[in-house]
Amino acid sequence: MNISADLNEPDTSVVSDLRLLKRQALYLKPDPTRVIVRPFRPSTEPRHLNPRDKTRANEIVERVLSLDQAATANQLRDILANFDGRHRNLLRQFELRADAMEDAFMQHQRFSQQQRQLVGAYFMNEYSFESAALFNPSIVPHPDQSDLPAGSRRVIISLRAVGEGHISSLTFRSGVIDSAGILAIATPVRLAGLPDIHAQHGLAATGCISLSFKEESDLSERVIFPVTEAQSNGIEDARFVAFEDEGSTTYFATYTAYSGSAIRSELLETRDFLNFTLTPLRGPAARNKGMALFPRRINGRYAMIARQDSENLYLLYSDDLLHWEEGRQLMRPEFAWQFVQIGNCGSPVEIDEGWLLFTHGVGPMRRYSIGVTLLDKHDPGIILSRTLEPLLQPDPTEREGYVPNVVYSCGAMRHGDLIALPYAVSDTYSNFTTIKISELLATLIPTTAKA
Repeated sequence: MNISADLNEPDTSVVSDLRLLKRQALYLKPDPTRVIVRPFRPSTEPRHLNPRDKTRANEIVERVLSLDQAATANQLRDILANFDGRHRNLLRQFELRADAMEDAFMQHQRFSQQQRQLVGAYFMNEYSFESAALFNPSIVPHPDQSDLPAGSRRVIISLRAVGEGHISSLTFRSGVIDSAGILAIATPVRLAGLPDIHAQHGLAATGCISLSFKEESDLSERVIFPVTEAQSNGIEDARFVAFEDEGSTTYFATYTAYSGSAIRSELLETRDFLNFTLTPLRGPAARNKGMALFPRRINGRYAMIARQDSENLYLLYSDDLLHWEEGRQLMRPEFAWQFVQIGNCGSPVEIDEGWLLFTHGVGPMRRYSIGVTLLDKHDPGIILSRTLEPLLQPDPTEREGYVPNVVYSCGAMRHGDLIALPYAVSDTYSNFTTIKISELLATLIPTTAKA
């Protein structure tokens, strides 16, 4: 595995914050050279095309069929000369696209294999899925912890990638964090690809989908792109957590599905980061965004931190992982750096003293900062202590980007006596810091608040 602690910059030094943070010059930045091939309208099945689109599609088919065998072969050779090295199994992808479009085509002569491939090529395009931004990361332990030095841990970082049209997808990086808290990220492979869709259940609004990637694919080339209509404009801000239950680990991620006009919360599930199930959440709480699952059951029940309104954080319990009723208010904006609103920065992190809940606050000039609250281990509705001032704010080198003056995270992880916290910078790229748990706890101010 080719490890680089800095994908875009030569400097791999660790920079110390004036207080607790050990910022690392990681710089996970968007890369416009990483592309996938996708249909023109990935969120719309061919049978949903409007009449004009169907007419145009059939006109394209007629033009392709008008080519003789030699011209068809020449066109395919030209396409492969331009694109084949940029994607895996490109001809097979063309064939599958032509098959998927069949419902939109009028009756036609039987395609030869080359005609089918060429027809499919006309209904696909390259998409630079992370050309605009690579941000809002979360971190979890990798399922494979073999062959590592003592005190090191292999990790997976999930990232929200944004391309043309501000469409968000989900992508990944793997890396190793050593005993000192230094994170080295594996250089992503040049290729990227989409999974096979196994179970669509008609892509109904209430249905789930099952996705699988080829086992030989590298983690960094796996892209989860919107599939259903509810996700058509984005799979946003996945909050991953390694959920422990009866001795087994399942990786869950709550994320926001955005259709372009409406949002809802959905749940991703995987054990191996090869096979995924994506399921809409149900209940009143699922109509909002920013849900974060606790990494284990609390007193036998599933628990979530969520924002059911535009300002406050709530504690939710459920006996059903997929159904969530409204909960009790846990926190509200109280300090100047969070007067606009607060939200969670991923799942609570369990330590001996309780649950560390990282939160973001929005203050004047819409500046986003990150703080932390310690919740009681047995009753997380009890707030034991918290930071009165931000723990992490945009420093002078982190203020510029698509949305200036923002630091944001979708999930931290405990690593020995450290908290590993990846965070986004101005909705553009991602960085990384560690915090020593004992020093963090020493800065928290006791409270007696209870939800």
